[in-house]
Amino acid sequence: MKDSIAVIGTGMMGGAIIKSLKKSGCSNKIIAADIRPKRLQELEKMGILTTANNLEAASNSDIIFISVKPSDIGNVLKTIKTEVDGKLVISVAATVPLNFLKKFIPKAKIVRIMPNVAALVQASYTAYCCGENVNQKDKKRVIELLNFLGICEEVDEKYMDAITALSGSGPGYLSIIIESLMYAGLKVGLPRTIALNSSAQTVLGTGKLVLDLQEHPAKIKDMVTTPGGTTIEAIYELEGSQIRQALMNAVEAATKKSQLIREKLNV
Repeated sequence: MKDSIAVIGTGMMGGAIIKSLKKSGCSNKIIAADIRPKRLQELEKMGILTTANNLEAASNSDIIFISVKPSDIGNVLKTIKTEVDGKLVISVAATVPLNFLKKFIPKAKIVRIMPNVAALVQASYTAYCCGENVNQKDKKRVIELLNFLGICEEVDEKYMDAITALSGSGPGYLSIIIESLMYAGLKVGLPRTIALNSSAQTVLGTGKLVLDLQEHPAKIKDMVTTPGGTTIEAIYELEGSQIRQALMNAVEAATKKSQLIREKLNV
């Protein structure tokens, strides 16, 4: 018998998880819980069971995703704590560590994850770390679900702030790059649709080259750089723009912000 799944909180990430599971052919029963009727109405049209009662969702499920704001997660865990003993509870709440979660649900099997919004198209990078009572069989169940969202990788929890900043927020940075490439295409005369599609697909394809070939990005760069050609002319301009430093500074700033949010929550 397959695990039944609850997703508590159906905002951007919770909704992305549900939609990705459904789109990827996950046949597990899914129940969505949220206090906002409009969010649930959209999911009901997809055939998802819904409820406004978090406790009901938890009691009728074997695996519970918690996808709420960090400031709300304590109250949610208090509500469902009587129904999660021995069950897998997967927290999507950014910045909130395992030891904080354990205070509320000490007998649950807790997993902390950091996906990104690319889960909507089954292309997320999802990092996860596990509580000490999560065994190999439990991990296998988690990996099977996270693979529906894209690719996943187990990490030490100490890296989660940096991963939140790099891949969790990453679609925001790359959207700026894609937009910039699109405008560059417009500047040299491309129609808007062609400029946007070619920019987005080029970013997607380059990432796939790195992952599928397991090559360093510098090797991919060399593959398209010929003496006296167009690519080296463009790279020369980029190297003078401080784009590397800007991206590194952005990720560093986001990492520090993640740490600061956790400190303010006293977790």
